[in-house]
Amino acid sequence: MFKAIVSAETLTSALDSISVLVDECKIHLEEDGLEIRAVDPANVGMVDLSLDAAAFESYEADGGLIGVDLSRLEDIAGMAESGQLIQFELDEETRKLHIQIDGLEYTLALIDPDSIRQEPDIPELDLPAEVVLEGKDVNRSVTAADMVSDHIALGVDDGDESFYVDAEGDTDDVHLELTEADLIDLQAGPAHSLFSLDYLKDMNKAIPSNTEVTLHLGEEFPVKIYFGFAEGQGQVTYMLAPRIQSD
Repeated sequence: MFKAIVSAETLTSALDSISVLVDECKIHLEEDGLEIRAVDPANVGMVDLSLDAAAFESYEADGGLIGVDLSRLEDIAGMAESGQLIQFELDEETRKLHIQIDGLEYTLALIDPDSIRQEPDIPELDLPAEVVLEGKDVNRSVTAADMVSDHIALGVDDGDESFYVDAEGDTDDVHLELTEADLIDLQAGPAHSLFSLDYLKDMNKAIPSNTEVTLHLGEEFPVKIYFGFAEGQGQVTYMLAPRIQSD
């Protein structure tokens, strides 16, 4: 059983966070909200999303599991105007999702969850550095690095107590440094890892510019990127594997 009403903005934010990595996903319809975990086909980027029942205008579910084509669901959500509500009801017999937006009715065929890539176990990592910054600073870092390279190094300078971004191209380099005064919070520790910029650019698309973003970093370890949406009732955690630098 699943019946819910949610704002178009909240639904779009959730879908965008997932679709930057995968085309289809499993959605757990838990009693207290939705949960989605997915990993991209190359096993480089993972996402873990939860959307609390409180983020919905109304929400009823009893622990089911559905598989969805994200691009089709995003197209449907895109039909809604700002401020409009989207209604969902699952037909358990036909395994179809009935969607209503104002006078528009859409019946979405679901995907067999067993045919979708297995969900990842997101590892618990005790990373030594934690950086809290605004979404607009993440965007600035990614945009600057993208001008010169397809890789980006993220690190923390223990001595200066600052967070830095380095990108080295064939001819040009970019270095961006954010001190404690520029950041919302910094727990300094040894951290420097190189990442594929393509993945970070995709993840960055889903991060609101006005939100707080928390980065957990180590030395040649994955980065964990956490942010909230829907007034804190939605949570997204990305994990991106590093590119191991050869000496």
